[in-house]
Amino acid sequence: MFFASDNTGPVHPNVMDALAKANEGYAMPYGADDIMAQVTARIREIFEAPEAAVYLVATGTAANSISLATLARPFDTIFCSPEAHIHEDECNAPEFYTGGAKLTLVPAEHAKMSPDTLRGAIASEETRGVHGPQRGPVSITNVTERGTVYSGAEIKALCDVAKSYDLPVHLDGARFANALVALGCTPAEMTWKSGVDVVSFGGTKNGCMGVEAVIFFDPKHAWEFELRRKRGGHLFSKNRYLAAQMLAYLEGDLWLDLARKSNAANARLVRGLKQIESVSFLHEPQANISFAGWTRAGHQRLHDAGAAYYVWDDNLEGSDPDEILTARMVSDWSMTDENIDRFVALAHG
Repeated sequence: MFFASDNTGPVHPNVMDALAKANEGYAMPYGADDIMAQVTARIREIFEAPEAAVYLVATGTAANSISLATLARPFDTIFCSPEAHIHEDECNAPEFYTGGAKLTLVPAEHAKMSPDTLRGAIASEETRGVHGPQRGPVSITNVTERGTVYSGAEIKALCDVAKSYDLPVHLDGARFANALVALGCTPAEMTWKSGVDVVSFGGTKNGCMGVEAVIFFDPKHAWEFELRRKRGGHLFSKNRYLAAQMLAYLEGDLWLDLARKSNAANARLVRGLKQIESVSFLHEPQANISFAGWTRAGHQRLHDAGAAYYVWDDNLEGSDPDEILTARMVSDWSMTDENIDRFVALAHG
């Protein structure tokens, strides 16, 4: 009953096997290995982007921050939702890697910006000349940190606003596959065909050990990203171990299969919890993340039974057993029906 995060789940056996295979013999370093060439070709094929520049890093923070540093000047501001990972969970890494660019938080509903709120936020900047921040990239997260999903039309509408100000767009796709299978669209439709310039394409949360791809659809950004990746300490000498994970992740559409499994696990959990009258959801779950509230007594019962999940913005320790506390639950590809059903039964009491 481990719903703390999809980061907590196991590595898929195919990925482990690929790492063992990559460990045989020798390979050129720094991304010049044959496996990386296969990864680049496969990602270009998947995204229908034959000229895309493709790079690998080990963490989502590096993928997001170095991408944004490539697009944003130190005196720019980056537009994102208040719930964005780059704001809430990266210890000011985007500001660090950009050399000082700030974040402007765009009002959002269920963690999703709207074209109107984005336009208003952009229009409010560059009003004080040299004294204020200059307009910089727009960063969209899909799946959002609240488990909601931007549709292709919604992404395009936000990109259209950004392009009307000649601003680039970054997509934080730590859970890219989960969003894609929820929407039923193509990777190209969710990214460059809608106006996205660079995507952080996640693998770690979806069955890999630790690898994220950075994909620039315009290769003009490639050299600057390479320099920033090296300067930032994220150029792996033994890149083949990143590449082996990513290639195994992509082969046979494993990445889509694992995302379908984690989304389906969350859907089963949601169906069960919605049968409990005392449970209420804060956002409509659309992928593999759910936020729901129920009594402190119910939370304590689950935790005593070994369930692992986050009690969000509330204190599990307290005197009122009937107080409603919020839970964040994240399903990964390995979650079993048995564990989901046991969790629901314990929540029911």
